[in-house]
Amino acid sequence: MTENRSTTVCVVGGGPAGAMAALLLARAGVEVTLLERHGDFLRDFRGDTVHPATLDVLDQLGLAEKLHARPHHKIGSMSMIRAGKRRELADFRRLKVKFPFITMIGQWDFLDFITGEAARYPNFRLLMNSSLHDVLWANGRVCGVRYRSGEEDHELRSDLVIAADGRRSVTRAAAGLHPRAMGVSIDVVLFRLSRRDDDPTEGITLRLDGGDILGLIDRGSYWQSFVEIPKGDGIRALRAAGIEAFRDTVARLAPFLADRVGELESIDALSFLDVRVDRLRRWHVPGMLVIGDAAHCMSPVGGVGVNLAVQDAVAAANALTAPLLRCRREGIPVPRSALAAVQRRRTPPTAAIQLLQRAALRVDLNGATAGTDTAAEDGAGLVGKLMGRLIAYGIRPERVREKRILAPAGGETER
Repeated sequence: MTENRSTTVCVVGGGPAGAMAALLLARAGVEVTLLERHGDFLRDFRGDTVHPATLDVLDQLGLAEKLHARPHHKIGSMSMIRAGKRRELADFRRLKVKFPFITMIGQWDFLDFITGEAARYPNFRLLMNSSLHDVLWANGRVCGVRYRSGEEDHELRSDLVIAADGRRSVTRAAAGLHPRAMGVSIDVVLFRLSRRDDDPTEGITLRLDGGDILGLIDRGSYWQSFVEIPKGDGIRALRAAGIEAFRDTVARLAPFLADRVGELESIDALSFLDVRVDRLRRWHVPGMLVIGDAAHCMSPVGGVGVNLAVQDAVAAANALTAPLLRCRREGIPVPRSALAAVQRRRTPPTAAIQLLQRAALRVDLNGATAGTDTAAEDGAGLVGKLMGRLIAYGIRPERVREKRILAPAGGETER
């Protein structure tokens, strides 16, 4: 065991929630240490959509234009095609907002950007290759974490731990918090196919035929694609049918891709996503707050997971900055009421979106199976319109309230 360290806030998990929380707290003058268990962010993340609500947050920080200087692709609409007929699910181009589009950017780029901005503040520290082993307790409160870096174990004492380490959160489990699962009926198979200049303009599109659903996201040089399969036996059935049957399904749903489904060399070339929807009943214990996927795992419907995580981070920074600064100044613990305030603010929008996601999954699957069922068509239209209005900003979008106290390296002025 090496010597102990200390910080005001230890954020566990360098995903969207953790990285954004660390940036916001650091700029407000709070000492922050961010633990990330991997050595870099160069992984094949699934959540690459940055919605207008998140772009607004970045704009409030003076960072939106800087993010858009990185490689990205703008998407202005979401639609559904069934029986050759296209229906718009959302058209962001009609929104009278500064950013009427979704920005598709590799999550590794997004996280590298956010942590890079945080690193400009002297009170921010990023520890890569640092995997949490346990939380530390004292007098009934979480008072830090025990983590491993390389072959060495370390202890990091902190006034607050923020658990933002994703859907399989080790930090959450170590504190004795367990999410309540909500039933979902699908899993998802993910893959990529090359895109050509003469391909249709799809944006983000669901293609439905019979009982099958194919999602296509235009990433400029390739199609980020997914196929929904029944939960449980769906993966086993897919493997039993073989890659040729899967290629045939993709070609039937999107005929313009028929000449390149051979790029899928085998079933092993596909990635499988275990779709979960769950939520903690309680997001906090004394000395610790849970946010992002660790507090609420979202389904892939609408691609809202990253954006809800960012909203959690903004709400947490807004509610906790003043108590944290006072805690360090006066040597008092972070009040549990401040942690509870974050949960009270973020639970209603999270629960509402999860309810709508589950409804959309039921309508999509039922509509796809029913084929010409008029009621199913009408139901899908109603859900689609509601999701279209909500997808850009969700429910109760957050604004950055805490002012920047410390100037970052480079001396930029506050906007």
